[in-house]
Amino acid sequence: MTMNFTPLKDRVLVKRIDQEERSPGGIIIPDTAKEKPMEGKVLAVGSGTRDNNGTVHPLDVKVGDRIMFGKWGGTEIKLEGIEYVIIKEQDILGIIKD
Repeated sequence: MTMNFTPLKDRVLVKRIDQEERSPGGIIIPDTAKEKPMEGKVLAVGSGTRDNNGTVHPLDVKVGDRIMFGKWGGTEIKLEGIEYVIIKEQDILGIIKD
């Protein structure tokens, strides 16, 4: 997938990873009752933060990482009809290792 969008500074572009549509007991959960996923895949990252001396510090996450972020974190946007979330690196809770 080619991305024509680059986040600035400490921001990260994320595609949410949808959760299961069934509860552990087998009950199908309708779309209106689902919570937004707090897990996503990093599609693009900004250049990093700049300190007082002008040195750029790269982000800890990279393209392709699977991350966990806060339920209400980030700003939802639509690019080419697809929904994404832009999140500041400080709002990312952690990287999920497979």
